[in-house]
Amino acid sequence: MCIGNRLAWMGLVLLLAPAAAGAQGFKWWQSDRFKAELALTPDQTARIEDVYQRLLPTLVAGKDALDRLESRLSGIIAEGSAPEADVMRLVDQVEQARSDLTKARTLMLYRMHQVLTPEQRAKMNALHAKREQERRQTRRPPQPEK
Repeated sequence: MCIGNRLAWMGLVLLLAPAAAGAQGFKWWQSDRFKAELALTPDQTARIEDVYQRLLPTLVAGKDALDRLESRLSGIIAEGSAPEADVMRLVDQVEQARSDLTKARTLMLYRMHQVLTPEQRAKMNALHAKREQERRQTRRPPQPEK
């Protein structure tokens, strides 16, 4: 599979998987539509759910840590009296927490990806392309009349 297709699949899963670990979000692998369109077997659905459940505590903890650090940083910036070196240390902590969360989510997505067959991944890519096209069309501002 080429890099573009992998990125497209990962992008779709990122959009469809719960964005915040604490919020359930859309579990695409449990959706009747996705099960049918991807021809997911009950075993695949269970295995993908297992991947999700195993990494959920890490995602929740990572999201909580990121939220706390971002809140602290916002407060310090709003206050405006902290030494710049302290602000930069906190920025580094925020970015490390964001990186850790992204790595955990990417690992989850990779493991989910491994459950799918090449044909299912191709179908997932097509679903992603369709969703992106629809998203772009709905986001376009109205064109001025000539």
